Amino acid sequence: MKRYTILIYCLSLSCSFLKSKPVQAAQQTDSAKHAEPIDSTLFIKGNVTPKLLSNQFLVTEGAAVGSDGTLYFNDINDDKTYKYSPQGQLSVFKLNSGNLSGMYMDPNGNLAACSSSSHQLLMLDKKGKITTLLGKNDFEPLNGPNDLWINKKGDIYFTDPYYPPSDGSTSIIRSDTASQRVLLLKKGQTSKVVTIEGELIKPNGIVGTADGHMLYIADIKADKTYRYSINADGTLKDKVVFFNKGADGITLDERGNLYLTGKMITVVNPKGVQIAVIRTPSETITNLCFGGSNHDVLLITAMKEVYILPMNVKGIE
Repeated sequence: MKRYTILIYCLSLSCSFLKSKPVQAAQQTDSAKHAEPIDSTLFIKGNVTPKLLSNQFLVTEGAAVGSDGTLYFNDINDDKTYKYSPQGQLSVFKLNSGNLSGMYMDPNGNLAACSSSSHQLLMLDKKGKITTLLGKNDFEPLNGPNDLWINKKGDIYFTDPYYPPSDGSTSIIRSDTASQRVLLLKKGQTSKVVTIEGELIKPNGIVGTADGHMLYIADIKADKTYRYSINADGTLKDKVVFFNKGADGITLDERGNLYLTGKMITVVNPKGVQIAVIRTPSETITNLCFGGSNHDVLLITAMKEVYILPMNVKGIE
């Protein structure tokens, strides 16, 4: 999930616990050989055309889902968080929510959220009350938390890239911009944040498997997505290039397929082979998440527009 500045006319798209090892390539990662959709069973009656939910927004991001299937997303530049109920109602969940980008529901039903502009991790409870998960004084200055994933224990994995303000100004609070990293905040251990990946160029989208054994991280600058195994202590090992494409937001379905956003949504199976694409009129798709009462409705954030697409598969969140 990229950071976007508040001024719409300025919009720009533009130490580790992991030991340095040669990065191996996953098998069958040549996307050029699989440029067209080849698995229609993902879609209801083969329909791959998302339906426009609304185009009333400025810059949408941060799709997340609650246990009841309610979907949440942010309009960063309008500083609002919205919710879309399983019954099809779209409404404002929180005004002045903090210009949030990536979000993820924790095991207690609270939304953990990245606030790049304030260099913090925040939490929104079920009523929208905001508290600080990781503040400016809890850890060395952050570049700008961008996206996150939470395991079943409540540990938070989040990306911390640096996106300079497009107006040419310099952020007052930022760490060494050469250190664009992935961090782990274990539940209840604010003072023990650790870097688990510090060798990516610009980490962005992040998601883990339902069993908590594997983690995917998209390096949007290197245009690659990596897969890791997760150690018992939460650190990473067995780094491989899973697919030769970076992404903003990413998510997984119940079959283990990975969905990567960009000009289109690229669907990649667990072997690293592209099996489908989903397109919208907007060629800047920022994020996506499965929701709905059966967790089989794909919500897609695409700048000023938000789309939905009923699927034959469910999400894992």
